[in-house]
Amino acid sequence: MIRTRVGYSGGTSPKPTYHRLGDHSETIQIDYDPKVISYQDLLEVFWRSHNPAGQSWSRQYMTAVFYHHEEQKRLAEETRDQAARRLGQKIKTQILPLTGFHWAEDYHQKYYLRGVPDLAGELLAVYPNLDDFVNSTAAARLNGYVSGCGSRAQLDREIDGLGLSDRGKERSREIVGGR
Repeated sequence: MIRTRVGYSGGTSPKPTYHRLGDHSETIQIDYDPKVISYQDLLEVFWRSHNPAGQSWSRQYMTAVFYHHEEQKRLAEETRDQAARRLGQKIKTQILPLTGFHWAEDYHQKYYLRGVPDLAGELLAVYPNLDDFVNSTAAARLNGYVSGCGSRAQLDREIDGLGLSDRGKERSREIVGGR
């Protein structure tokens, strides 16, 4: 992943907020390098990372893939159908055209990383502008590790490129542990 941002998509409200979501859903926007991971591979991670046969609690929390163009739609449908065969169940996750993405409020961005103030502080010192912090690849990667995604071996391979102090590296390794 190059960048991740959280926000709202799928609705018609011009300026949704967490408390005035209207007909939008909470979403994540992912920027990735197709030379490193394909869109199809991202979709396969997506289908395995949630219960696509489960009913969403509400429009706010519905599961969906928002596609940019017909090729993405085709791949989303193809991988959805593979997930349905694998699970032996009807898939309820929706596949919808992206009609816009609205950034969520600042306090939602890099939520898990912000829960570890010493790590977040190191990156905020490098990226004092919130947009730069949110758009930081290092912040996206660390947010993932802090939230429970990624292994110690993955972290060890990339930790020197995250811009952390020795203490920040040590703290990151403590959080990830042996998983």
